[in-house]
Amino acid sequence: MSLAISPACRDALEGWLAAQKALNDASDNTIAAYAGDVTGFLGFITGHKGGPQGLGALEDVGVSDMRAWMAMVRGEGVGPRSLARKLSAVKSFYRWLAEREGFEPTAVLSARAPKYTRKLPRPLAEDAARAVLADAPLGARNDWVGARDVAVLTLLYGCGLRISEALGLDAGAAPLADVLRITGKGGKERLVPVLPAARDAVETYRRLCPHDLAPGTPLFRGVRGGALPPGAIQKLMAGLRARLGLPATATPHALRHSFATHLLAAGGDLRAIQDLLGHASLSTTQSYTAVDTARLMEVYDRAHPRA
Repeated sequence: MSLAISPACRDALEGWLAAQKALNDASDNTIAAYAGDVTGFLGFITGHKGGPQGLGALEDVGVSDMRAWMAMVRGEGVGPRSLARKLSAVKSFYRWLAEREGFEPTAVLSARAPKYTRKLPRPLAEDAARAVLADAPLGARNDWVGARDVAVLTLLYGCGLRISEALGLDAGAAPLADVLRITGKGGKERLVPVLPAARDAVETYRRLCPHDLAPGTPLFRGVRGGALPPGAIQKLMAGLRARLGLPATATPHALRHSFATHLLAAGGDLRAIQDLLGHASLSTTQSYTAVDTARLMEVYDRAHPRA
């Protein structure tokens, strides 16, 4: 369908994507998602309007056209959340195009995606998180693999790293300093304090690892010496779920959720936790920190004792 898009529309799309990359520092994955979402929309409008018509067809898009597009997307089995993402990309493109071309984009900007229930992250209880770290080495084929597994999981839970960030560490970063400089989503850097437990776990792994951990090579290795893939840690957590009777939501990423939740429960500042996690939006951090009301009141009472 995208082959039918007019050259003018294609040029406009490329211009918008370049602006997103330059002004908003969007990652390559984000740019690819934007391109796919808006290309799909432009392809639909092309067919809906009877063929390539340049930018004029985009300026004439009305409420009924938007409803027809959203109905088509839902008919393809796309869920409400994914449709909301696609609509957000289309609206962003239209804001940019309308400002550039001087037309009124109200019909597009007023379109509403169907409501969906946001799935909140499910952190582990503190005793469950401790059990995960304690049990992790028990099923390993040898001591160094067990030490490696503990080191990775400790970085997820003790430092709030994403699994890609932990497995992306260079061997030259060890011994770990008091603070790690982590490059996260969108190439954004943040500073993450390293707990002694995380530093010790990594050093235990390094001491036992049979492979050459030279600077410029991955810190965490598979059994044959290659970079440790995320699937290995996901498989590890699956085994831990079975042995410890944990729910299906107990994933490697759940340890990151748990880091944030337990830190807030202990009285941590929400904006400081936002910085530690590398979230662009505070609302994202709030969804990660699923602390129950009773525990929030305990934190409040400690900070504001009654007379």
